Amino acid sequence: MASLIFITHPEVVIDPEMPIPEWPLNAVGRARMERFVEALAGRNVSAVYASTERKAMDGAEIVAERLGLTYRTEEDLGENDRSSTGYIAPPEFWEVVDEFFSRPQESIRGWERAIDAQTRIVNAVGRIAREDGTSGDIVIVSHGGVGCLLTAHLQNVEIGRESRPSHPGGGCFIVIDRDPLALKQDWRTIEEGFAT
Repeated sequence: MASLIFITHPEVVIDPEMPIPEWPLNAVGRARMERFVEALAGRNVSAVYASTERKAMDGAEIVAERLGLTYRTEEDLGENDRSSTGYIAPPEFWEVVDEFFSRPQESIRGWERAIDAQTRIVNAVGRIAREDGTSGDIVIVSHGGVGCLLTAHLQNVEIGRESRPSHPGGGCFIVIDRDPLALKQDWRTIEEGFAT
């Protein structure tokens, strides 16, 4: 059965002077994606999607070029809207993220509510799985927060109780059955590759 492979983009260039959606992958992130695409080359990948943020598109471009495909973008695969605050430096950023996941019904500092972001993301992934006309695996390159909200839905748990990507720089993935959407393989780093 064909799967949906959801990948969180790996390391990025952090530039507080640049809008966050425009941050590209850095050299480490690009190298990690280039290694992972070799594992994808052994699968029947027939479509690649990304959010409209540059870091996700950079990752999707690496995958698509290696596999001889083009990639498509889907705005609803984007990270939760944090434009009200812009860049927040760690460790404060992680404190705000914890609030975002622990109070999903509330807008934290003007951010999109977690419950609203989850609905948008689940609908986007479901739409791609239903409407993509190809028969092979679909790769989606998106973001860590997006992956957590999607995982909570797939595991049927409250937001904040889901399993999470383990690599602090991103570059983790889950495998989902396409029809119906169901978690097939929990989070692994792209270095670990696919479970056998």
